[in-house]
Amino acid sequence: MSMRQHRILRFPARNAACPAVRATACRRRQRGAAIITALLVVALAAILVSGMLWRQQVQVRRIENQRLLAQGQWIARAALDWTRLVLRSEGDTSAGVTYLGGAWGMPVAKTRLSDFLGQIGQARAEQGADTWLSGSIEDAQARFNLRNLVSASAPGALQLNLAQIQAFAHLLQLLGIDGQLAKNAAVYLRAGLVHSITRFQTGATASGSTGTAGSAQQVEGGTGGGANFTDNPGLSDADSNSAVAPLLMTSTDSLLDVPGFTPDIVARLRPFVTVLPTTTPVNMNTASAEVIAAIVPGMSLSSAQAFVARRQTVFFHNLADVQLALQGAGAGQTSVDSTQCDVNTSYFVVHGRVQHERAVVDRTTLVWRDPLTHTTRIVRVRDEP
Repeated sequence: MSMRQHRILRFPARNAACPAVRATACRRRQRGAAIITALLVVALAAILVSGMLWRQQVQVRRIENQRLLAQGQWIARAALDWTRLVLRSEGDTSAGVTYLGGAWGMPVAKTRLSDFLGQIGQARAEQGADTWLSGSIEDAQARFNLRNLVSASAPGALQLNLAQIQAFAHLLQLLGIDGQLAKNAAVYLRAGLVHSITRFQTGATASGSTGTAGSAQQVEGGTGGGANFTDNPGLSDADSNSAVAPLLMTSTDSLLDVPGFTPDIVARLRPFVTVLPTTTPVNMNTASAEVIAAIVPGMSLSSAQAFVARRQTVFFHNLADVQLALQGAGAGQTSVDSTQCDVNTSYFVVHGRVQHERAVVDRTTLVWRDPLTHTTRIVRVRDEP
């Protein structure tokens, strides 16, 4: 008898129970696997549901942000309408003179919208308690307008204005920049204007200059003489035959596309230079000393600073007052060019900021004011990122 047969004969009950034990163990393992599978299914379902809820919450939050941003933009639009009303009313009462002490020059500090609405008795003014407004108005004609570098000396012809190029070169030198870059900017500007539908558009004569247009003599280099225009100011236009037209210059940052201008140079020029849709004179009531010294022939920076210091006590009503002040500041017998200098402004830059709960709208708007009717028009709007 073998050992296996002996073991079976010796423990018959144990051997008979082995299949039942194995079946019980198998069922336990199956129940354990089912529990683990159920737990995995529940965990997977929880992950899927939580993901769906998260995406739904993100979508709801995105819709709320879009709603708040849209409301903030409408509030900014309403604030711009109020600003245009201020510009129009100031034009009606200022007798054709724009100076720094006018109502337009008063900045608005950060203020609740409910405070504005409450002052005019607006119903439900308390709803604007979470909305804040701030902003200011800037005289765009207090800066040197690069659009003046190119003029239409004859119908259908765009030529470079030598007098304005010399003024811009003088401004560059006052700021420690190479004056030869003025030619580059003029050539690039003309190349961009060739393909613009507004290339022959001119600004209306400011009402402040009509009173002295007959008495004030124009200096040599004004926009009235055909000999003051040229097609080539000592710089060959290498891109004149290029198949790709340069972009139209619309802001000071467009100078970065001009050869020779760097971000550092543009940053130094930004407080003194602008680009407007039409040629414009500089407002002598608001311009800085650097700009005044650049556009007035033979005037030094120190004389321009003395001129600005005198302007702080009294503003100029016409170009005759400007000429007397220039002579008093040491500019000599310089005649005032009515095409380069004025005492009124047609272009304003409106800076506005609206904080509506989580939404913030920073908006810069260029507004044109008619010098005769004082009606305003929005030229362009740019939202800051």
